[in-house]
Amino acid sequence: MSAPIAIEAQELTREFPGGVRALDGVSFAVEEGEIFGYLGRNGAGKSTTVRILTTLLRPTSGTATVLGHDVGKDPGAVRKVFGCALQEAALDELMTGREHLVMAGRLVGLGKAKAGERAAELLESFGLQAAADRIAAGYSGGMRRRLDVAMAMVRRPQVLFLDEPTTGLDPQGRRAVWDLVRGLRDEGSTVFLTTQYLAEADELSGRVAVVHEGRIAAIGTPQELKDRMGVTTIAVRVAPAEGQAVIDAVRPSAVTAGAGGWLAIDVAGGEAAVPEVVAKLVGAGVAVDRLRIEPPSLEDVFVGLTGTEIEASAGGADAGKITAVRRGLGVPTGPGR
Repeated sequence: MSAPIAIEAQELTREFPGGVRALDGVSFAVEEGEIFGYLGRNGAGKSTTVRILTTLLRPTSGTATVLGHDVGKDPGAVRKVFGCALQEAALDELMTGREHLVMAGRLVGLGKAKAGERAAELLESFGLQAAADRIAAGYSGGMRRRLDVAMAMVRRPQVLFLDEPTTGLDPQGRRAVWDLVRGLRDEGSTVFLTTQYLAEADELSGRVAVVHEGRIAAIGTPQELKDRMGVTTIAVRVAPAEGQAVIDAVRPSAVTAGAGGWLAIDVAGGEAAVPEVVAKLVGAGVAVDRLRIEPPSLEDVFVGLTGTEIEASAGGADAGKITAVRRGLGVPTGPGR
């Protein structure tokens, strides 16, 4: 039996002046207790979706509910059940971490003593005890993000919206936030996570929605989306003189040449087709020095669905496996591959 639905959108559309359509009939459902990744490039419609779901923006058409409360008809009820950390941490540079959390507690109706107790709990949970009484101006990017998320958790919301929570963080800070998000899920929170980081969506999300130009291109678990690609890459290293023999042997599979004698062969049919391709190489008398098999990555899924690569800044050292292998081999990884 499916879990209860925490967030549901039906045909959400949002137009801005000038005829700009940021969302165009977006529909999805998020189950209670899951991390739902909302993956897309800058300008795809991610933040517009979050602003609608958090009652900051009204849709042009369509409906959305959070824990059964309609964001358009009953925004007050919606605001009582979610927490939200937007892209920029909303911090006062001259207030301490503790003061931020106490203030957040008072704003949601906690008494002075209860707000202080809750602040102490969150400072410990988010690893900020040592910096509790330092002003925010001295916080690192990762500390600022943790404090911002902690403020969103003051009233223990059932649903948490995190809009690109790791943008601008170094790899260490990013992984610290990942651990934090997993902990929130383990405590029973539903997390709606927008991101342009492929590894982040792959690592954290139970399911992922790929959004492109205001529309949902696909929804599923990261593995389901990879399986839909039906393509596996075989990287082989051969003598330079045998490159043409490889191309001839594996037709119609695409072959991309790289440095050091490496070739990347895109095999239709997934891993089940790999033995056939290897047999073709053996039958053609190709001497393969080294061979490795790489399944599709979430990056391949994104390119396949949208026809574009996600921003280079979003990949970095955490890019998908195939891209990492190909860059290591010196093999081109652009849309034309």
